[in-house]
Amino acid sequence: MLSLFAGSALLCARPATAQHRGSVAIWLTTPDRTSLLALQPQPLEFQKTKSTLPEIDVDPSHKFQTMDGFGLALTGGSAQLIMRMSAPQRAALLQELFGRGTGDIGISYLRVSLGSSDMNDHPFTYDDLPPGETDPDLAKFSLGPDQTSVVPVLQQILAINPSIPILATPWSAPAWMKTNGELKGGNLKPEYYDLYARYFLKYVQTMEASGIHIAAVTPQNEPLNPDNTPSLVMQASEEDQFIRQSLGPIFREAGVSTKIIVYDHNCDRPDYPLAILADPQARQYVDGSAFHLYAGDITALTKVHDAWPDKNIYFTEQMVVDDPNDARLDIASPVKDLMIGAPRNWSRTVLLWNLAADPHFEPHTNDGGCPVCEGAVTIDGDKVTRNAAYYTIAHASKFVPPGSVRIASSASDTVPNVAFLTPQGLTVLIVANSGASPQDFQIRWRGKRAAATLSAGAVATYVWK
Repeated sequence: MLSLFAGSALLCARPATAQHRGSVAIWLTTPDRTSLLALQPQPLEFQKTKSTLPEIDVDPSHKFQTMDGFGLALTGGSAQLIMRMSAPQRAALLQELFGRGTGDIGISYLRVSLGSSDMNDHPFTYDDLPPGETDPDLAKFSLGPDQTSVVPVLQQILAINPSIPILATPWSAPAWMKTNGELKGGNLKPEYYDLYARYFLKYVQTMEASGIHIAAVTPQNEPLNPDNTPSLVMQASEEDQFIRQSLGPIFREAGVSTKIIVYDHNCDRPDYPLAILADPQARQYVDGSAFHLYAGDITALTKVHDAWPDKNIYFTEQMVVDDPNDARLDIASPVKDLMIGAPRNWSRTVLLWNLAADPHFEPHTNDGGCPVCEGAVTIDGDKVTRNAAYYTIAHASKFVPPGSVRIASSASDTVPNVAFLTPQGLTVLIVANSGASPQDFQIRWRGKRAAATLSAGAVATYVWK
């Protein structure tokens, strides 16, 4: 792990372009940390040669989904830690994370919690009331703690990247709208479906008034998980009814462009989004489906895509952490599973959990907050350390801007990979070697080949014009 201001190779690296036509720039991360997203001094060269090495054939004539971005969750806790930094150090960190300059990694998509998540210092919604009270006009609606943390951080990020999409997800409805009257667990009372939809609308409009456009919402984070604080259980039939009866019509009537994305939970239950998409009354309001990978297989994304190819697929959460008992950087596995696996299964985004925590994995809520959720960066006052999730996301976000298109590349268990064509005309190939030994292979491009070697546990992003 490195301090933000330790003068790493990343901060003095050249732009993410090949040196000349036919030359392949290599950006490498190794598990021994001797190379951390570092541009290698010697590029590869495409030549008209033949070899028996395993081959990755990159074929730009076969195009798949357009990418919306690669990013992180800006939790309330992350925002609090960022706001406690001195202004110069905060500006430097946000520029590195969200800028597209030489030393930046170009995070291009954000997920925020609508109300608190379990990575806040306490649970809250935007309309919390004493027991027994209700607020049928949402007169007491307020962004609360987010006004002094999430909102100013988002405004500073938008000054760096004004077009970054923001996905908002609630962990719970206000307790007075729920069957158990608590922020943990319980279900949304059907008589509050319309009011809760207006709560979503009020949030979208309030954020818009602060200069923050909410590109999309999901009705519920992990709707089958009652164990977080906060949390809410929303079965597929309930989410279906909430969308078709309340959220969809109310958004449409208000004329907001915010997309509705269903599910937002693990890959082991593709039946959940499929059930909602099978209802034409709900489907008309739905842009697509969102997934996590704490359970199930990433190929569930393709199953949902194949059933409803006109609806988008999003990967919206996975925790990537360092092993406290191993000094090596485990990067090949998460890159293979997420940065390669999700786009190869039609996802338009890859979002990791979460942006920042302190050295003790704080803040988080009690009785259902995550005590082991390491951030992409660890913030300790003004000291910043980059962690496994930082390098995992950066191997894509730095090189694959929104509007890039996934193109065909040979599927391989030996050298898992994914390829993109950027709006600037660059080809980007991300390769992971999750094996225990070095791997020699070749990249094939329009009849020419470039020989490459990737050490055990290493990840490389190859860029050429």
